[in-house]
Amino acid sequence: MNEALLRSLTPSVLTVLVRRGADFAAAEDAVQDALVEAVRVWPADPPRDPKGWLVTVAWRRFLDATRADTARRRREDRVDEEPAPGPAPAADDTLQLYFLCAHPSLTPSSAVALTLRAVGGLTTRQIAQAYLVPEATMAQRISRAKRTVSGVRLDRPGDVSTVLRVLYLVFNEGYSGDVDLSAEAIRLTRQLATTIDHPEVAGLLALMLLHHARREARTTPDGSLVPLADQNRALWDTTAITEGVAILQTALSRDRLGEFQAQAAIAALHADAPTAGETDWVQIVEWYDELAGLTDNPVVQLNRAVAVGEADGPRAGLAALSKLDDSLPRHTAVAAYLHERDGDTKTAARLYTEAAQKAPNLAERNHLTRQAARLNASR
Repeated sequence: MNEALLRSLTPSVLTVLVRRGADFAAAEDAVQDALVEAVRVWPADPPRDPKGWLVTVAWRRFLDATRADTARRRREDRVDEEPAPGPAPAADDTLQLYFLCAHPSLTPSSAVALTLRAVGGLTTRQIAQAYLVPEATMAQRISRAKRTVSGVRLDRPGDVSTVLRVLYLVFNEGYSGDVDLSAEAIRLTRQLATTIDHPEVAGLLALMLLHHARREARTTPDGSLVPLADQNRALWDTTAITEGVAILQTALSRDRLGEFQAQAAIAALHADAPTAGETDWVQIVEWYDELAGLTDNPVVQLNRAVAVGEADGPRAGLAALSKLDDSLPRHTAVAAYLHERDGDTKTAARLYTEAAQKAPNLAERNHLTRQAARLNASR
C-alpha cells in the first residue's frame, strides 16, 4: 500500500468534493472513509486511476451520509450527480485548498489546525504534538472549525493576508517541530508568488528561505539546540540565502513595507554577517522598530530587547525588557541571557532554570537546563 500516494491525492479529492457542493466537514469525512476503503481494497485490486477511484468512492460515501442525515435533506437535489468514470485530470489543488481553509468565518488559529488536518494529512494526535497541547484539546479545536464551516458553501476563500499567515504558521510548525512541513510551505509560497503580484508574498518567501537556510546548523546530531551565535555558518545554505536576499531586495524596492518583509530584512542581516560578532545589531534594532510599527505583536518587542542588549549593552536590553509583560513566552529565557551578558551569573542561572520549566518543547528545555548547569558549575 502506497501511503505517500494516498496522502498526496487527499487535497485534490477533497477539492473535487467541495467544488461539487459538499460542505467541508462532510467532504473530509467522506474522503477519510474512501482512504480507509483504499487501504482495504487496493493491495489485492489496485485501480488504474487511483484519483478517479478515490473521487468516486468518496463522492458515494458523501451521498450516503447526506441522504441519511435529515438535517441535510434540503441539499438532496444537489447530490445526484456522481463524477463521470474515467481518469481524473492531474492538478495540484493544494494552494486552492489553503484559500478554502482560510475561510473568512474562521480565525487564523482554527484555519491552521484545519489546514494541517485536511491538507497536511496529519492525524489529530500529530497536530496536537506539534502544538504541544493534549490531543483532546486539538480535537475540540478542529471540531469547532468544522462546525463553523459546516453548511457554508466554501465559495468565499480567505484573502491573501490570511493565507500568508497560515502558510507562515505551517512553516514554523515544520521548522521547529517534529512534523516537517517547512519545505511544503516554501513550495506553496513559491507557487503563490507566481500567481499573485503582492510584495508581502515575496517577503514571506524570502523570510522562509533565509530561515530554512540555517536549518542544518540549528541542532547537533543528537537533537540539541545550537544558538544562532554558536552555529557553524559553513553549514548555512548560501544558495537559499542568495535567493532570499534577492527576492527581499526586489520586494523592498516597491516601497510597500509589510511585516514579513521587515522580518526577512532582520534575517538577511543575520545571514550577511560572516561571524556572530560582526552582526549589524544597530541596523537590526532599527528594523525591529519598523516591525513594531507594523504589528502589535509583543514578541517583536521581546526580540527587540535582545537586539538592544547586543547593540547598546545588556543593561539597555534589560531596561527594554522591563517594560514588557513577564508572562510572555521566553521572557524569562531572554532575561537570563541578558543577566549573564551583564555578568550576573547567579541570577542568570536561576532564571535559566525557571525558563527551562516553562519551555514549550523538550529540545529547548534541555538547552536551558544545560545553560543553568554550566553557570552553576562555573561559580
